[in-house]
Amino acid sequence: MKKIGLLTRDCAGVNAAIRAVVRTAAFHNIEVVGIFHGYEGLINGEVKLFDRRSVSGIINLGGTILKTSRSIKFRTEEGRNMALKTIKDNNLDGLIVIGGNGSLSGAYVLSEKCSIPIIGIPATIDNDVYGVDMTIGADTAVNVALDALDKIRDTSTSLERIFIVEVMGRECGYIALNVALAGGCEEVLIPEADYNIEKICEEITEGNIRGKISWIIIVAEGKAKAADIAKQVTDITSLQTREVVLGHIQRGGRPTAFDRILAARYGSFAVELMKKGEKNKYVGLNNDKLITLPLKNIVKPKDIKVNDYYKLIKILT
Repeated sequence: MKKIGLLTRDCAGVNAAIRAVVRTAAFHNIEVVGIFHGYEGLINGEVKLFDRRSVSGIINLGGTILKTSRSIKFRTEEGRNMALKTIKDNNLDGLIVIGGNGSLSGAYVLSEKCSIPIIGIPATIDNDVYGVDMTIGADTAVNVALDALDKIRDTSTSLERIFIVEVMGRECGYIALNVALAGGCEEVLIPEADYNIEKICEEITEGNIRGKISWIIIVAEGKAKAADIAKQVTDITSLQTREVVLGHIQRGGRPTAFDRILAARYGSFAVELMKKGEKNKYVGLNNDKLITLPLKNIVKPKDIKVNDYYKLIKILT
């Protein structure tokens, strides 16, 4: 193992993982080639040799210094063949991919076509990678959203209004559930569960009669749009409702200590695995222990204990 490639998607903590990969590899006298713009850069040969100094001062930065982009071309046979050519032309002995389900699915597809080992590092704010307790970026995203929610609550209480706050989560309600629980919110709508808007509005009306002056509902983007829920609540209850969409601020920001440490553990572990000859796996954390899973498992859905969250939210509000 003399030279490995590294490509990424973006979220808080990815730079800390890049740093861990590069410096662990350097410790073992393995060169690291950074691949810019994800799979698109792998196709186009956008590569640069990284050394220890290349990753100085990045552990606290959000995003990814390697940049990223979605690659339509990689979904084609021609695109994947071009990616394989870049791997061959740069004499790569292995490839580390940092990203979520999409990036790791791409790693799995690539692993079926090439002989070099590929190791995945799960990094996504949705925390929806199968078999993994925590992905890089999820903790930071929850804390960024929670900070915004705390500010919204100040306004909600002062103006005595209902706020519908939309957070990220197309297919997974992890951010919504955690923000709702940590923020003391009254309701949460997620892709994994149905909801009854009439019942929610009935509870809001009853609470208003009892003197409850504010109400916050968290909505995962994959379940509904905040504006639509706000209109329904206003139409049914006749109470003033406002919507807030937090959007991409959840993907940015300086990574929390948890995400920096997790990224360091994952990045270093990935290099150690590759050095030992492991191939076509992704790393993870289970009960605070580093584990590996086959890349083919990336297509399996992750089970979030939705009912446990709902029970606590209802008890505590």
